[in-house]
Amino acid sequence: MIPAKFSNQNLSLLDRLFNTDLMSPDFTEPNTTMPSVNIKENDDRFEVEMAAPGLEKEDFNIELNNDELRISSEKKFENEEKEGERFTRKEFSYQSFKRTFTLPTTADGEKISANYVNGVLRVSIPKKEEAKPKPPKQITIK
Repeated sequence: MIPAKFSNQNLSLLDRLFNTDLMSPDFTEPNTTMPSVNIKENDDRFEVEMAAPGLEKEDFNIELNNDELRISSEKKFENEEKEGERFTRKEFSYQSFKRTFTLPTTADGEKISANYVNGVLRVSIPKKEEAKPKPPKQITIK
């Protein structure tokens, strides 16, 4: 399968606008995970849904730099078990990810909001007023 960044001719306009670099260094490094993402669009907004169970809202960093929306997380898990005085085991686990999306010109970056509920991060990206569909307008003949 050819990664999406090399084969844009088969992607929808929305997919190309919200391009994701699948071959970024963060994708190939150890202890990184790439959460699944859904991107939805309606007349008023775009919505990015990211499946990221086991995290807290404080674990996320969301920033907008020009027209790039960056969502990242880094979390350290520690497990410690002790049996008597002779045996101790301590395990560290670091998990991180970073996803970058290029916003379409119709997105209003100043009004982006996000929430995290039941393992799903939702980022709501409103459209600019001029990009929203207008109802049909009746033209009066003079």
